[in-house]
Amino acid sequence: MKKSDEYKVLDLGLVRLVSFMGGDDAVVQAARVSFGKGVTNDERDKKLLFYLMANRHETPFEHSVFKFHIKCPIFVARQWFRHRMASYNEISGRYSEMKEEFFVPETLRTQKTRNYKYSILEENTNVELKARLREHFDSSYKLYHELLEQGVAKEHARIVLPLSLYTQFYWTINARALMNFLSLRMEEHAQYEIRQYAEIINELFKEKMPWTQEAFMKYVVNEEKWSED
Repeated sequence: MKKSDEYKVLDLGLVRLVSFMGGDDAVVQAARVSFGKGVTNDERDKKLLFYLMANRHETPFEHSVFKFHIKCPIFVARQWFRHRMASYNEISGRYSEMKEEFFVPETLRTQKTRNYKYSILEENTNVELKARLREHFDSSYKLYHELLEQGVAKEHARIVLPLSLYTQFYWTINARALMNFLSLRMEEHAQYEIRQYAEIINELFKEKMPWTQEAFMKYVVNEEKWSED
């Protein structure tokens, strides 16, 4: 579901593109400055961009920058923050009272030790365990509020809240680092929940930088080889 560059993710999450600077032209412009030239506004620009991507000449892609507003479960955010070539500002549980918003999966997965292939639990078991999850979330948030009401500092009271709690942050990242994030988090071995965010971000990437995204899918994701044809 989209509303002015805002997409709903999972049950309560979102991805919103706050601002964008640059574009495919900015990549071409940055690449051609080495020769004292600029964009040509024709097919040569696209061919140059594809050449850069295929041959891993990546610094020109740093001149396009995305700023996102992300709302996701804490366990997803902790995976996200491993991508350090970006800027983050997250809501603070020290200063803000956390909302009663917890991620509940549609279906619980079984544990697999090899190749990250999962199946789902039998339906009755899934329903029963999800009910117990909700009870646990209700209980933990009730305790959180009791601690606050007794005067416990927010920074201490929050320790009873589980990793399924939703958090929010702003994420500013250039296109080169964004492609690194997407190549890892759209990959089939990435956890399902973060893949849902990555796939939406890839669609926004395609909207804002269509040539770059096309080249990224061709030469990075699908690992095709460069051809002059």
